Amino acid sequence: SALEPLRQRLNPIALRAVAGGQLVEWQVAETDLEPALALARRDPAVLFASHVYRLADSPQTWVYLTEQLTVQFTPETAASAIEAILNDLGLAIEKPLVGISNTFVVRVTSAATENPIKLANRLIALHGVLAAEPNLAIETGPLYRPTDDRYRQQWHLSHNGGASLAAGSHIFAEAAWDITRGSRSVVIAVSDDGFDLNHPDLQGVGKLVAPIDLQDKDALPLPTKQDENHGTAVAGLAIGEENAIGIVGVAPGCAFMPIRTTGFIDDRSIEQLFDEAARRGAAVIVCSWSPATNYFPLTLRQTNALTRAATTGRNGKGCVIVFSAGNANRPVSGTINESQWPPNTLSGPTRWLSGFAIHPDVIAVSASTSLGTKAAYSNWGEHIAVAAPSNNAPPSMALPQVGSVATGPPLRQYLPGLGMVTSDRTQGLGYSPDDYTNVFGGTSSSCPVVAGVAGLMLSVNPNLTARQVREILQATADKIVDRTPDPQLGLQYGTYNASGHSQWFGYGKVNAAAAVREAQRRAFAGRQLGRVVQQQNQTATAIPDNQPGGVESSVAIAATETVSDVQLEVKVDHAFLGDLSLSLIAPNGATVLVQGRTLGRQTELRQTYSLQTTPALMRLIGLPAQGTWRLRAIDSAPGATGTVLGWSLTLGIN
Repeated sequence: SALEPLRQRLNPIALRAVAGGQLVEWQVAETDLEPALALARRDPAVLFASHVYRLADSPQTWVYLTEQLTVQFTPETAASAIEAILNDLGLAIEKPLVGISNTFVVRVTSAATENPIKLANRLIALHGVLAAEPNLAIETGPLYRPTDDRYRQQWHLSHNGGASLAAGSHIFAEAAWDITRGSRSVVIAVSDDGFDLNHPDLQGVGKLVAPIDLQDKDALPLPTKQDENHGTAVAGLAIGEENAIGIVGVAPGCAFMPIRTTGFIDDRSIEQLFDEAARRGAAVIVCSWSPATNYFPLTLRQTNALTRAATTGRNGKGCVIVFSAGNANRPVSGTINESQWPPNTLSGPTRWLSGFAIHPDVIAVSASTSLGTKAAYSNWGEHIAVAAPSNNAPPSMALPQVGSVATGPPLRQYLPGLGMVTSDRTQGLGYSPDDYTNVFGGTSSSCPVVAGVAGLMLSVNPNLTARQVREILQATADKIVDRTPDPQLGLQYGTYNASGHSQWFGYGKVNAAAAVREAQRRAFAGRQLGRVVQQQNQTATAIPDNQPGGVESSVAIAATETVSDVQLEVKVDHAFLGDLSLSLIAPNGATVLVQGRTLGRQTELRQTYSLQTTPALMRLIGLPAQGTWRLRAIDSAPGATGTVLGWSLTLGIN
């Protein structure tokens, strides 16, 4: 590579790519540090070089500088003044920061004489500069390392009691599934370390949508390292397919968008993650990870990236963003006088902050046990939205220099509660020797459970905004109570204040059935039906075999009112209906997939699609009825052929 001559001159002890490949970390002897840095800065192949730093509030966390800064100027600062300020410091504008006026991402040029931290300090001291932040990269830490024995049932979905099972400690999934098991039109994005896409529970017709690997920069987010097991387990809890084998997720009918992350947190990677998820059509974004540090405030760019996805994603309704609270048994925002940690970690008054968990557009999820109590490890605080079931285990966290460590004081007592069963990497490459693990847990488990419930809610009411999803989750949650002092810190936060909030459980343990019922109720609330119009097309239309464009059949609606109800009746004969998908297209081009490729070997389709059976049709409510409506049939596999025999469209209008 271009850096090979420099490597030979420096002879580093070790080197590795960091920050998603943006940077290369060089480890050299302490006495060689400054000469090596000077040599690297003079090398024509090196665009940028700096020391690696530590956080004052988390000294075991390495911080990597990138060549970028974010600078916000006052509204009255003119473009010419901005250019002059940046030029004087050797900075150049890379792009404006969308959503925040007079704010720019800038990069360090060869004319700069100081590193980005010093440049940010100089900028913030200038008149006309409101904010200046270097783009820092911090490694992520996995939130859970499983150690428990396997249990053979997914008690968190539904149970009727038993050993170590308290009444109501599950999420009432079966009652929710009586209403919906999820729609393929609702895409749940899972951002994690890698996914075994060969696993049968992560597959299905129409299941996989727009996969992306942000680390290797391709469309194959597969595990490439021995310990990349986390994503497969997380995905199974949220969207595991119902296929008569293995496990099932909370929202088995929803589609799955796997996103392999870079493994580092910096402005660019966070922007890319949330921008790509929103652009590719994610309705829900699952984040069962956190920075490998006890103190992590979000930068302006990171905050804006989450806000942008949560407000402009999903065609303006907002992506639902779900984060795990963490497993250290610490506040997501607060100070603890630390003691009895492993050597060279944390001690004394220590600030704790999870910038992701406290973001106002994030649903931060804590963990409860099969006994309806707080999981010993679960982080807590006033920013917790809801709790969800998981296992029970001692608190721990990841720190880059020392790895996974138990938080102090150490807990050595028995902690009752069942584990979580989910998908695992196949061929014995994951946590367990077979394709499933019964030792998964942490808030890494509770987070995708809540995300799955959000997917079910959007399946019955796709018009809900992200904030409405959060409101419903909180309003319908079960007020579980735990009056027992925390065994590690002696705290008692398992009850609720006058606003109905508990620091341990948020607004309560998520209840899938109640949340889905409320989402459905809101879908039909306030709708008025003036009259009904109907048109039909009974002309038989052959469906071209294995043609992506398919064939369309149309009807014309003359009524000028708006749509308040939709019912579609379809008659199709086909030698293998599993090849077929059907969509209804409104006059303005709005398209709703009413039938995916899920019919298998059936040969006759006589089906009525309504708002009750196909909630995706809610997207058509409020549209003008007048114009040409089209039914599109697409055959996506060779060999079998068929015919649309006829169809009718009934619209309630008002």
